[in-house]
Amino acid sequence: MSGYGYGLFDPTFILIIIGLVISLWASWYVKHNFNKYDQYPSQRGVTAAEAARFILDKAGLSNIQIKQIQGELTDNYNPGNKTLNLSESTYDSTSVAAIGVAAHECGHAIQDQKNYMPMRVRSAIVPAVNLGSNASIPLIILGMVLGMNHFLITIGIWLFALVVLFQVVTLPVEFNASRRAVDILGSGDLLTNDEVPMVKQVLFAAALTYVAAAISTALQLLRLILIFGNNRE
Repeated sequence: MSGYGYGLFDPTFILIIIGLVISLWASWYVKHNFNKYDQYPSQRGVTAAEAARFILDKAGLSNIQIKQIQGELTDNYNPGNKTLNLSESTYDSTSVAAIGVAAHECGHAIQDQKNYMPMRVRSAIVPAVNLGSNASIPLIILGMVLGMNHFLITIGIWLFALVVLFQVVTLPVEFNASRRAVDILGSGDLLTNDEVPMVKQVLFAAALTYVAAAISTALQLLRLILIFGNNRE
């Protein structure tokens, strides 16, 4: 696909490079901040799992199970089976960073409880997004193989656009969960006032990874439009 319609040099490839650089920087930034504040044990001495249990119970979500899963920063909330999954690096840790991550996932559980609209929209479009993610590039390639079949290529591009839409809808979900986490931790039950700004830094860095992913995917979509729009002309 690279260079099609542009001769030997494809100037649109710079969009892929820009997206890659942004994604790598965001990944480094979140790990840097997590590792930095992972060195600060919380003064209250509670573990991330204990903090999550406290937050969920206080929100009336005692039915949600907290489980430990493998990996580092693989923490997530599963609305399907109502489980809050904390990674090995988070679960038993008493660090400010780990408690912040656990509180963020609790924020998603509270969103689910309150039927937070962006979360509902994101869940509703998952089947279409999965289709777009799996079928978009094969359709574009098939369209090229079949002598630049613009119908197939256009369908492929629209399906890829669904992936961009999903990542854009994800942004308010993630930022809102972080805001809820900061508000909860700011109450003073789990962290001191001096520790809350540390959590803000960790969660802001984590949110940037979603911004980076959205930008990177949008740049890929722009590249597809430029390449095949140029060829159509």
